[in-house]
Amino acid sequence: MSSGSIRRAQLVAPFGVGAMSVLVDGTSVITAGLDHWYPKDDPNLALEEFVVHDWRLEARLKVAGFRLPPDFRSAGSGKDQRNVKLTVPVLRFPRWCFCMYCKRLKLTTLSFQDVVRCEDRAHEGRRGSGPRMAQVPFVAICESGHVDDFPFDKWVHRSKDPNCAGVLRLFSTGGGGLEGQVVRCGYDDKGKRDERRGCGASRTLQGITMGGRRGDDGLESTVLTEDLAGRSDPYRCSGARPWLHEADGPCDKPIRGALRAAGNVYFPRVESSIFLPQQEGVVTDAMRELLKRADVGVVMEIVHSFAGADATPAMLRKQLAPELFDSYSDEQLLAMYHDRHGIGADGEGGEDGADDLTSDDIWRYPEFKRLRETPDDDALRATDPGIHADLSSHIGRVRSVRVLQETRALRGFTRGRDSELKLPVGKAMLRRRALPPDRDWLPAYVVKGEGIYLELDPERLARWEARGEVQARAAMIAQRHSQVITDRGGRLRDLSPGFVMLHTLGHLLINELVFTSGYSSASLRERLYVSQQSGRDMAGLLIYTAAGDSEGTMGGLVRMARKEHLRSVFASALSDASWCSTDPVCMDAGEKGQGPDSCNLAACHGCALLPETSCEEFNRFLDRGLVIGTFDQPTLGYFSDFAL
Repeated sequence: MSSGSIRRAQLVAPFGVGAMSVLVDGTSVITAGLDHWYPKDDPNLALEEFVVHDWRLEARLKVAGFRLPPDFRSAGSGKDQRNVKLTVPVLRFPRWCFCMYCKRLKLTTLSFQDVVRCEDRAHEGRRGSGPRMAQVPFVAICESGHVDDFPFDKWVHRSKDPNCAGVLRLFSTGGGGLEGQVVRCGYDDKGKRDERRGCGASRTLQGITMGGRRGDDGLESTVLTEDLAGRSDPYRCSGARPWLHEADGPCDKPIRGALRAAGNVYFPRVESSIFLPQQEGVVTDAMRELLKRADVGVVMEIVHSFAGADATPAMLRKQLAPELFDSYSDEQLLAMYHDRHGIGADGEGGEDGADDLTSDDIWRYPEFKRLRETPDDDALRATDPGIHADLSSHIGRVRSVRVLQETRALRGFTRGRDSELKLPVGKAMLRRRALPPDRDWLPAYVVKGEGIYLELDPERLARWEARGEVQARAAMIAQRHSQVITDRGGRLRDLSPGFVMLHTLGHLLINELVFTSGYSSASLRERLYVSQQSGRDMAGLLIYTAAGDSEGTMGGLVRMARKEHLRSVFASALSDASWCSTDPVCMDAGEKGQGPDSCNLAACHGCALLPETSCEEFNRFLDRGLVIGTFDQPTLGYFSDFAL
């Protein structure tokens, strides 16, 4: 049986439910659904150790809580055998296997656990068993998130229901690309025709990943759907969900081929939240740790079920063990209860029953309000380090965020394109059977770390955004994105000059902080607070640790928020941005569009791109020109007049 190890955070993204990964022995597997992550028949299972809460995120995603992915422990300490040998199940996928010697294709099962051996006659006389077969690199995906084995038998016979069951082989003819991969039926291992083994059909894989125009129904046609069996009877998705061990289901959308390791095979949809305490400084870390106890959590749920927001300290003390809470005041006890259930908070999770999540400006505005002040709580603490005189004309506020807690939860995934995903649709993809709301949960990971928060000067930003040449340059990105969204049927976005500039500034600062803070670029993340909606005006940027538990020197970002250090970081970042190692190509050719969906201008791997785990926008909507100016318009940028 194959096994491997993956970090717990990676089981939320990028290797969450429905994602493919390769184990150390070369076996390609797909992460199974949530139904079997925690075996109910395990007497040593203690779920309370994995349960985490964030009242804002729970309301947004309409769940009762979150669970950390299980971690494997070979043995317990002493008599404590709780949560020993827990694993996350995976299934072998794709099922098609390929012999590198005789080129034969063989279809196995999802639950097959042994090594797949080739049994072709070409290996007769070989000592021992036949050679080990490897899984093919091709799969088939659809826009609804389904993934299936590539239909080699149907493709080569050009039929949805082929009559021939001959031996299939996959030959490489030496040509570049998919046109050099040829599927043949009824050939021997030397590539010669053998009538005893099949019909002799042959077809290259050219075009299997290609799409076409969108029809009146909004669906994009594909070569695999239209050209496999003829336009009169197209080949459509089978609805397969191998991560749930389901071979078919309701789906009739077009399907396309893809490489199993391609970036478009899996787009995890992760929602994150910065934890905001209801009452600052009242609930301590020690009290939040008590909430993780099974006996305390159960009591909180019982009281909430019959009292709700009307619960009193007396009700809680009647049910809780006195030795645990006698040292805490009634105010602390009630604040802990309110923190757990989000009582007294503004409803920012969205309308009840709504399929779509609230917009980011509504969702993030409470975080923006709290971060820009100086919160003082064990879960969120920030101080005001002041602003250097050289930055005061451009930056309106800086906060040194000494403590923050972020919860990231997986709510579904898409395939083919990073498109919109309604909340109930995404959650239904993660398990076979839906859970009632009072027991529903999603996999999540909690990161505790630090950060730097800064805001642009609002008056200067408004004057800069009002300039015609600034709006014209930002409109180039907005127009390209509009074309892409129109073709894909997505939702348009407001890509203001301030958004593009602040987003690019975040990338430039992260690339510079790598050399000064003690963190790698993959360990830092950006969080954008940008909105021009009346009453929710925002122009803030948070750079924080994305993996503070595993690397870096805690305190590195906090130190860099000091006046003199932050000024030095800005000067170095802007100086480096003024000339990219690929200029003048990056700056000049970038005006025609580059990067994902051609939605970047002057931004490439030599200047402004980050690991995709660090960027909220998958490295799109970037332009150095709006930060430091262009060769033709050196005064265009927001920071063009900054004294380096």
